[in-house]
Amino acid sequence: MTSMEVSLHGHRISYRTAGRGPVLLLIHGIAGSAATWDDVLPWLAERYCVVAPDLLGHGASAKPRGDYSLGAYASGIRDLLGVLGHTRATVVGHSLGGGVAMQLAYQYPERCERLVLVSSGGLGREVHAMLRAAALPGAEWVLPLLCARGVRDAVAGVAGVLGRLGLRAGPDLEEMWRGFASLADTDGRQAFLHTVRTIIDTGGQRVSAADRLYLAAEMPTLIMWGDRDPMIPVTHAHAAHTAIPGSRLALFPDAGHFPHRDDPRRFVQTLLDFVQSTAPADVDQERWNLLLRTGG
Repeated sequence: MTSMEVSLHGHRISYRTAGRGPVLLLIHGIAGSAATWDDVLPWLAERYCVVAPDLLGHGASAKPRGDYSLGAYASGIRDLLGVLGHTRATVVGHSLGGGVAMQLAYQYPERCERLVLVSSGGLGREVHAMLRAAALPGAEWVLPLLCARGVRDAVAGVAGVLGRLGLRAGPDLEEMWRGFASLADTDGRQAFLHTVRTIIDTGGQRVSAADRLYLAAEMPTLIMWGDRDPMIPVTHAHAAHTAIPGSRLALFPDAGHFPHRDDPRRFVQTLLDFVQSTAPADVDQERWNLLLRTGG
């Protein structure tokens, strides 16, 4: 696995890559980074070319003042694929990354061979109160204090707080702590708040793909979810599976918001089985236009 950087529109984009063959694009969630895929990337790279970027505003990528909407993220992913010389990919998105993946498939269907949604955002209103709180007025003043205290205190102190919010010891807690620690950086914290407020308000997720899921019938789609996800309820997975004709649903027993960390072997096997047993999408523009006119 190699960590690399490119300059895209004058901004540094960090990404991890390994392997050769058809492209698997892995998109992480909010306050995360490509590191979330470390448990599965080496296995996937045995058969595929895996590309796992740090989204703009996350990880080692640049954190400018700018547009952190799903559309901007999707355009950035399209441009990154172009810079790397890849025309198409099977797109795997976790949490926020699932919303980005769906937006990419909607805006640029010709770039997407398959769509894989992992504990995805953008499929319903409900989301954990911790993320709703970040959309509150004044969060930009409170968050620095919490982050500073988290840096000063032991990890166990923050783990205790997150535990009381319903996050269990294990991958959920580890990944949330890693994301929380990244917010100690001022630029990262601002990018986080801009992103949250683009997709979430105090009542929950404000961006939904529900009215366009019928278009995903044109693309092989796999939905993977932990059945004990405390961040985004598993009911969203069932609803999306029903709304997307021909989609596959894989639930991970006793897994939380990060099924690729809870059970990496099963995650890899499920993803590989899906890719190997489906043909890449070949979106016909006339068919696409007909679906838009008829609403499916």
